[in-house]
Amino acid sequence: TVCPALVCFFPGTEWLHAQLIPAGTPSGALDARTTVAMWQLVNCYAVVALISSLVFRAIRDTLPDNPEAQERILGAHMTALVLGDVSTTAIAAWVNLPEDLRYSFGSWNAMTQGNITFTIFLFSMRLAWLAGIGRQRYHYGKAVPKNQKSA
Repeated sequence: TVCPALVCFFPGTEWLHAQLIPAGTPSGALDARTTVAMWQLVNCYAVVALISSLVFRAIRDTLPDNPEAQERILGAHMTALVLGDVSTTAIAAWVNLPEDLRYSFGSWNAMTQGNITFTIFLFSMRLAWLAGIGRQRYHYGKAVPKNQKSA
């Protein structure tokens, strides 16, 4: 998620803008509104990367002996990312991709692969984490005893 933020510095916002649709060629200088929108987009990518990195470390360091609390916080974070994956893939990338390119996977560029293929991979990994696949569960998927349920 940090890579798109870096490419705004080099090769630049014009290049990133052109890559949003496969076979895009840089159209030259972008107008001020588009440039601001591109920087806001890459800022969102950078913020997601920072939140994931910093929050995961803070949870581990702050709650080392409380795996249930760790899992509850990470689960909320993963749920938000899963919802973001769905909106990125289904709405932002797939629906807005020109029809002639939707099923022409070989013509997709790295940006399209990242926005669709890699996001589907991340979505799958996050769902696996939420389902408890390959890890011990402490909160998600565990029955709460009746005397511990909140009112």
